[in-house]
Amino acid sequence: MKAAAFEYVRPRDLAEAVRALGAGSGAKLLAGGQSLGPMLNLRLARPRLLIDIARLDVLRRIDHAGDAWRVGGAVTHAEIEDATLPGGAMLVAVAGGIAYRAVRNRGTIGGSLAHADPAADWPLALAALDATVVVRGPAGERRVAADRFMTAAFTTALGDDEIVEAVLVPKLSAAARFGYFKFCRKTGEFPEASAAVVLDPARRVARLFVGALSGAPQPLPALTSHLAERGAGAATPDAIAAALTAALPGLDAVERRMQGGAVLRALKQVFA
Repeated sequence: MKAAAFEYVRPRDLAEAVRALGAGSGAKLLAGGQSLGPMLNLRLARPRLLIDIARLDVLRRIDHAGDAWRVGGAVTHAEIEDATLPGGAMLVAVAGGIAYRAVRNRGTIGGSLAHADPAADWPLALAALDATVVVRGPAGERRVAADRFMTAAFTTALGDDEIVEAVLVPKLSAAARFGYFKFCRKTGEFPEASAAVVLDPARRVARLFVGALSGAPQPLPALTSHLAERGAGAATPDAIAAALTAALPGLDAVERRMQGGAVLRALKQVFA
């Protein structure tokens, strides 16, 4: 199929993009187009106006921001994969495992967050990294914790007239360890279960989230506390199963087993 007719504009700066987005209903942002493109062709999305923000310099940069990396919303997965980011090793590792290189060359971190597919990598990884999403709208800038940005499947805290301007990702210390694992039927496909762990004792940070659920990634607070206190000794299959049952009672036996396996393998990366 082909997309329904729409108007197209390429704004000169972020302010112009925000004005175009807020000018009326029926506008969509285009950055990488890896999700929106197929939706247009299948006519699942029929925007009146397409606003191309892929070439806005302010959205295309990765900058030092003190103790964090500021990653522009239109930075591609491949650009993160290829970057040298001290304290950002998990960002680089996660980016390199997204889909296929052809997709990574076009898909963007902001687009992934805004699309909010429950099986996507960035909502899970950025929640575990305690990142902050910087959004820009007519009222100016506001910030949303990454673990609260996605509210349900394909639903976020982003307003209809707002743009994901950047993501602030705390830099990991030299003592930090992380794990990221996902079960996929084959390389490049969306996962059936996934888990992300960040342990950074120098910054007193311990975070563990599971993804590929029916909605947003979810933390496992009880297991995280035990890991922070006891280390690898807390990472037993029984403890993981109990934590999943407590945090996600709606999982069936197969889902719980797969999520448990993802958590265990992510933790093995941490404690290897």
